[in-house]
Amino acid sequence: MESIDAELATKIRNDILHGAYAEGERLSEAKLCDTHQVSRTPIRLALRILERESLVRRSDGRGYFVQSPTVSDIIQAVQVRGHLESLAIRLMAQSPDRHKHLQQMADAIDTIESLTSLGRLDDDIRWQMQAANKAFHGAILEGCANDYIGYTCAQISHLPMLEVGSMVFDRGVLSSPDQMKRGLFRLQLGNAQHKVMLEAVEKGDAVRAEGVMQEHSHTMIEYIQMFEKRENGLTVSDLISYSSLTHDATTQPNQDPKIVI
Repeated sequence: MESIDAELATKIRNDILHGAYAEGERLSEAKLCDTHQVSRTPIRLALRILERESLVRRSDGRGYFVQSPTVSDIIQAVQVRGHLESLAIRLMAQSPDRHKHLQQMADAIDTIESLTSLGRLDDDIRWQMQAANKAFHGAILEGCANDYIGYTCAQISHLPMLEVGSMVFDRGVLSSPDQMKRGLFRLQLGNAQHKVMLEAVEKGDAVRAEGVMQEHSHTMIEYIQMFEKRENGLTVSDLISYSSLTHDATTQPNQDPKIVI
């Protein structure tokens, strides 16, 4: 179970990401204590967690102030994660122990392929796809034999679309049969990239594996840029609605989870 300070950090983080606080707004410890019905000590510990995540900043003698991430920040963080995962799969392909993790990757690929063949994307199917995608990417971090890559990824995983194996989905995919077909095609394309990466790792082709992962990870940036062009004033809260399956604690009432590779 989460400690009370970690649980409070999650709640306050969600409020910041959803725009409940204005950029630069001072966070009153007393008000946070009243809101969450706790003493000052866990609130202070929670704020220190958020300070390490750069979601709040401390000013000498004046407490903590909100430092809200922007869509541009998310894009930059996605770029970092993409480079880290590309490094991870290159190291994995070069590792003599890479075969220990190939079955987990293969099982994830088979699961996604089976689910996409059903021709629908209801909530249960999307949850299963998310779990399989997370298993695939998690196997790469486990198999790269470099703990600092996973550690660094974890430092930005609190942001929308930044958890390892995150998936996003266009809201319009369920609006018509044609949109559904397009959504399933994108899933199949992403899974085809998974297959190429698996084959490259199995053969020890580090260059091929790294290149395909770079292409694969850049898809997330392309989606964000597409959303920016289509929606005026795209916010971080909007991005959360596109990736709510990986950040289920932030899902708002009556909001459908959205995912895509």
